[in-house]
Amino acid sequence: MNETPTFQPRRAWSITALIAILMVINFLDKVVLGLVSVPMMDELQLTPVQFGLIGGSLHWFYAVAAVAGGFLANRVAARWILFGMALLWSAVQLPIFAAQSIWVIIACRVLLGIGEGPATPVATHAVYKWFPDKKRSLPVALVHQGSALGLLAGGLLIPFVTSHWGWRANFVVLAVIGFIWAGLWLLFGAEGNYDEHASANESTGTQDKTIPYRRLFTDPTVIGNYLSHFGAYWILAVILTWLPAYLQKGLGYPPSDAGKLFALFILITMPIGLLLAWASQRLLTKGVSSRLARGAFIGISLIAAGALLTLLPLSLPGPLKFLLLALGAGLTSVVYSIGPAVLGEIAPVRQRGAVLAVAVVFTSISGFLSPLATGALLQRYGTTGGLGYEYAFLLAGTITLVFGVIVALTVNPERTRLRLPR
Repeated sequence: MNETPTFQPRRAWSITALIAILMVINFLDKVVLGLVSVPMMDELQLTPVQFGLIGGSLHWFYAVAAVAGGFLANRVAARWILFGMALLWSAVQLPIFAAQSIWVIIACRVLLGIGEGPATPVATHAVYKWFPDKKRSLPVALVHQGSALGLLAGGLLIPFVTSHWGWRANFVVLAVIGFIWAGLWLLFGAEGNYDEHASANESTGTQDKTIPYRRLFTDPTVIGNYLSHFGAYWILAVILTWLPAYLQKGLGYPPSDAGKLFALFILITMPIGLLLAWASQRLLTKGVSSRLARGAFIGISLIAAGALLTLLPLSLPGPLKFLLLALGAGLTSVVYSIGPAVLGEIAPVRQRGAVLAVAVVFTSISGFLSPLATGALLQRYGTTGGLGYEYAFLLAGTITLVFGVIVALTVNPERTRLRLPR
């Protein structure tokens, strides 16, 4: 019988902090394209659809890489997978510095997607190895806030680099930062050994077993969870690719102010994500069922987010539109902290990496379609005055609201545990 190691809070949180820094870099890599969209489109003479194609190319093989990485994480230490991914996605930034062809940039973004595809599921899997089930929402929320910090840092750093050395220099800076993290992780990273049998005793009772994947992937809780990722990532993909352009061409802010407003946007959304993760975890510790504290909680948050986003096309002052968009985006962030906890609660540990990775398939599909759909709307309704962007936000809000209703009705971990073979 395996002995249950003692929970080590200090070590667990230090590893979580390192992984959160990795997610900062991960999202710096994602957001850089949106923050250099205007000078890149001007220099390379790109149409909105062409730029949307570049934005979506990150996700062409993102899902395949995520699933492969998730299954690999079931067999290989997450420490080494994270190290290899960081090296790959740092290296592929460098060719963009000299790229003159749209296809070179697309090739680099495709490779970046392959490197970053497994990042979220593998990072979540790695963090789970340090925490018991009822303590997982906050550390995962911290990892997700690393993503938000990446967006915040991008809003401040990337316009500064662009104004001094041009938009291409950002990709060199990001490559260097990624290589530095890989070196630090090689020195200080570690694999958790918190005994998952403890989690089994606390929650599902099935953590040391395996379940046929067809049973897992057809369960209503799992399907609803995956749809929540699709809905939440649709608006995130719009923000990553098009928000800086909307601030400049839609709302009329100069590039330097647009970067600061992007940072303010993230400052608004960050505490919302943390507060929601804390509230959900608090409900669980008070004895509220996971059906309500996690499933319904996510669904209601998405419904509220969708309702806010659908208000964007109305004749409202620019600052109010900015606030509605930030609040709506902040509410969707609940998916990235609580959603994985739902899957971690019901999936056996031996299969957890793969189940988490399949969620990325849905974010990947959303991340591919969203920039293209936005580009098509911009080409149809124009970029000046913001109407095309706001129709894109209306579409995002509608998708988020509809999927929020589905999530509220389907995500029920307690019911799922009763359905799983014992």
